[in-house]
Amino acid sequence: MTLTRAGRLRLHTQQLPGHGDAPTVVFLHGLVMDNLSSFYVTLAGPVARAGHPVLLYDQRGHGRSDRPPTGYDRDTAVADLAALLAALGLDRSPIHLIGNSYGGALALHTALVRPDLVASLVLIDAHLTGEWVEDMTDTLSVAALGLEDGRIPEQLASLGRRKEARLTAGADALLNRTTLIEDIAAAPAFTARDFARLRRPVLAVYGEHSELLPGARELARHAPDCELAVLPGVGHTVLKEATEGLRDAVLGRLGAMAGAVAG
Repeated sequence: MTLTRAGRLRLHTQQLPGHGDAPTVVFLHGLVMDNLSSFYVTLAGPVARAGHPVLLYDQRGHGRSDRPPTGYDRDTAVADLAALLAALGLDRSPIHLIGNSYGGALALHTALVRPDLVASLVLIDAHLTGEWVEDMTDTLSVAALGLEDGRIPEQLASLGRRKEARLTAGADALLNRTTLIEDIAAAPAFTARDFARLRRPVLAVYGEHSELLPGARELARHAPDCELAVLPGVGHTVLKEATEGLRDAVLGRLGAMAGAVAG
């Protein structure tokens, strides 16, 4: 556990030792029910074995981190990350940020408002353009209504599905008793101008059937240093269903960055 100005953010791993002075790779998960175990299995382990220190944490309101009633906007998420890095002594050199889904949007926002913290970005099927804000808000609002009466966790628990009951109860608390939905609805969309002022290398990995791919193509058109990797046969499920292609793309990028620094 690490204290931040907002409370406690739960670390899922200690910083795993790498080789030499390789930048730390920090993983940012998506919203509400996103599960960091996929990062462990498909990416965090291989990245650590390749010699990079690795850090994963539950963001505000998620997992075992504190769930304050407010503060789910992008700026506060960046402030939480900066406070965590400072508490761990990792703010002295830039980090590599890897974000899945909404975590990718947070990674991009971090690079825009705190470029001093960031060495590079990997965005995994990230939400980038305006359409996703309305779609995401609608999806979360429907989910909140479905959980509002509080009976689903009890029903799951009665069936012996304790983990699902716990996750569902956490989702209910996050959606119905915090400002998460309102904060996401109020977030301004990223623009071509935002993409153009990125000053850090970006690798964007998307499924060929993802509804978010048009935003990634716009990012690739406007960002000064962006590689777009489109993985065949998958949609918004890259992390779970295109593990080899994603792993190879990420390790290739991190290796190229390390080689460039060494050279």
